[in-house]
Amino acid sequence: MGLFLNSPPLSLSRFCLLTLLFFVVFLSPSGKLVQIEHALTAVGSGQTSLGIKAANGVVIATEKKLPSILVDETSVQKIQSLTPNIGVVYSGMGPDFRVLVRKSRKQAEQYHRLYKEPIPVTQLVRETAAVMQEFTQSGGVRPFGVSLLVAGFDDNGPQLYQVDPSGSYFSWKASAMGKNVSNAKTFLEKRYTDDMELDDAVHTAILTLKEGFEGQISGKNIEIGIIGTDKKFRVLTPAEIDDYLAEVE
Repeated sequence: MGLFLNSPPLSLSRFCLLTLLFFVVFLSPSGKLVQIEHALTAVGSGQTSLGIKAANGVVIATEKKLPSILVDETSVQKIQSLTPNIGVVYSGMGPDFRVLVRKSRKQAEQYHRLYKEPIPVTQLVRETAAVMQEFTQSGGVRPFGVSLLVAGFDDNGPQLYQVDPSGSYFSWKASAMGKNVSNAKTFLEKRYTDDMELDDAVHTAILTLKEGFEGQISGKNIEIGIIGTDKKFRVLTPAEIDDYLAEVE
């Protein structure tokens, strides 16, 4: 019986070879995993997202351009909370992001149920990165087509991490990803200071998004999430974003 309908019968050796090809992940002659390159391309074509670690908190922000004016903007949320004190934003493929959010929330809940305390930011980032790395070495699956910026505040203070499709992760003072990543990072390098306050970080995040934004920026087409010394992550309302926009204009 053939592997596919109406296909000629396969010899045992050919069947074993096809099975092996399905379950093995190959490196290119240059030592790169080609699927990772494709995943990074998906990230690079995604909408711009950025994060800034201030002296007293962290801000993450992103563009939220809808595919049609008929889409209800309240149904699209690019910034999500993983725990009460940890939030995340992405650039790349939205469905992949939803899967990672669900897995990360489950990991955080398991930790809390076992130790009766919130999971540290670094540990949740490490667990999420491990899931992403596992999908680069398993047959029958592909790497996640997203990069994440994770913002949190725990006993170690404010923290900002970026996690890439390969499973690598780094702590950042400020970072950006998506379509305008080069211009955004250049702008952040010029504006960032170690003693920046959270409000100044929000202003800087808005100005960075405006650098490469097409059209009129408003509280309806960008999202901003913040966490301060109260250790409570929240997403700003469109009205709050408009107030910040008025301050920088």
